[in-house]
Amino acid sequence: MMTQALERIERRLSASMPRFEWELRKPLIEKILGLKMEKNVVILAHNYQVPEIFYGIADVTGDSLALARESVHRQEADAILFCGVHFMAETAKLFNPNKPVLIADLEAGCSLAESITGADVRALKAQHPGAPVVTYVNSSAEVKAESDICCTSGNALAVVESLNADKVIFLPDGFLASYVARQTEVEIISWAGTCIVHEEFTADQVAAYRAQYPGLKVLAHPECHPDVQSAADLVGSTAQMSNFVAEQKPGAQVALITECSMSDNLAVAHPHVELVRPCSICPHMKKITLEKIVDCLETFQPQIEIPEEIAYRAKRAVERMLEVSAPRRVVALPVAQPA
Repeated sequence: MMTQALERIERRLSASMPRFEWELRKPLIEKILGLKMEKNVVILAHNYQVPEIFYGIADVTGDSLALARESVHRQEADAILFCGVHFMAETAKLFNPNKPVLIADLEAGCSLAESITGADVRALKAQHPGAPVVTYVNSSAEVKAESDICCTSGNALAVVESLNADKVIFLPDGFLASYVARQTEVEIISWAGTCIVHEEFTADQVAAYRAQYPGLKVLAHPECHPDVQSAADLVGSTAQMSNFVAEQKPGAQVALITECSMSDNLAVAHPHVELVRPCSICPHMKKITLEKIVDCLETFQPQIEIPEEIAYRAKRAVERMLEVSAPRRVVALPVAQPA
């Protein structure tokens, strides 16, 4: 059975991974598959993980919203190993307080999560009494605990409008906040947090790619600068990007303005689509490696721990997000015309 599983994985990765690289990674993948079966561990992997993790060892893959939902329902496993960054593993722990939730490297952080503290949120609430707090899931459990409801990039607009408020505090990504503000009449009070991956992209880069690849479809993440969003054909979460490629089957080249591994993983799933690959690497996501995952499964360390008084309130904010109905379909922003 293990041989058949490895053969399936090799076939899947063959288009994106040279044979010699596969031979190097195969023993690690085999070891991980054996350990997770032996210890009844479910592995959740974010879209920004490298293909050998995304396709090689993960049981469930997706964006933050999909993985948050999955962490609620994976009750059959004795433990969860999260291949992503720290705040994502914290979300899984909120719904599995009595179960080990593992992450291969505790230093796999997030610039957005690190841009704001619980004290900052309390200060904002004091400045804007009565305004509900919507917090992007790219935040610590401490910040979630000070919030009324969480959101992801895929459902941010739906969450904001579900509150029926004239004004909301939206944290911590300033560019995502401006994206939501352009689509709603609700007053958005934002925070100046940014993602170190997405803030690197510029509208000039998008224009240069369009000049080089006529007919290029540009899909940008809402964590990008508003100028980049306005230069894109579609602005959406990683799940919405994936759905666009799968459903639209675009004949021209496609550029994903987001983290590098997203393009790598879509290229495996959709070999008929030519992906132009502007590259910005998340150093935190890349702290998760096969070698560290082996060590983590062998030792069951490190584990995520959240103080009980924080966990209860943070969980409620995430639960409220999951209670919101299906998100509104992403709005396509106008294509920038070359000068």
